[in-house]
Amino acid sequence: MADPEVVRQWLIRADDDLAFASVNLREGSSFYAQICFHFHQAAEKYLKAFIVAHDLEFEKLHNLMHLLRLCAKKEPSLTRLLDHCETLNTAYIDTRYPVQWPTNYTKEKAVQAESSAKAIANVIKTVLNV
Repeated sequence: MADPEVVRQWLIRADDDLAFASVNLREGSSFYAQICFHFHQAAEKYLKAFIVAHDLEFEKLHNLMHLLRLCAKKEPSLTRLLDHCETLNTAYIDTRYPVQWPTNYTKEKAVQAESSAKAIANVIKTVLNV
């Protein structure tokens, strides 16, 4: 059985990333790529909190689709988060490194990323009963 304190720490870090990105978005920051990165990080940490809580195989990776598949093996209803994970998944590489393909991080994209991160947070917290 997972240590509840470790799971709690994952959720705190996820909540912090979500709050940081949301505050920056609301304050009118135009660093949309960085804001989207933090929404991705929040989603990643919520999924990893679920993985830790259920003693699933922990992998040090950032692909939300892969993490969701791991979670869904334990809780198939989590597949309802697929679209949200797809929305956020590109915000890891594209926002951190120079890429050779077009990126367009706008306020609208950041708002959509926030919505997806919040949906993931709500579902994971509900399933974890926290």
